[in-house]
Amino acid sequence: MSLENEIKELIIKSLSLEDIKPEDIIDEEPLFDKGLGLDSIDALELGMALKHKYNISFGSDKVGNKAHFYSVKTLADYIRSHRNG
Repeated sequence: MSLENEIKELIIKSLSLEDIKPEDIIDEEPLFDKGLGLDSIDALELGMALKHKYNISFGSDKVGNKAHFYSVKTLADYIRSHRNG
């Protein structure tokens, strides 16, 4: 399974999005606002789930975090960069 699909499944499970399937989430689509429609509470829950599953953390830089959480693709890129470096 690709990292992007793992993240999609984690989003669905951690946020209890029962009506959404992984294939419904487009890798480059925004997770917040117009895209998947997540909110700031979802971001906190998702951040905790990502931290637990991938042993990564997010700093206090709001602009940087917003960029990392933009889409499934940007989250996967962030996780890969921390796995490789």
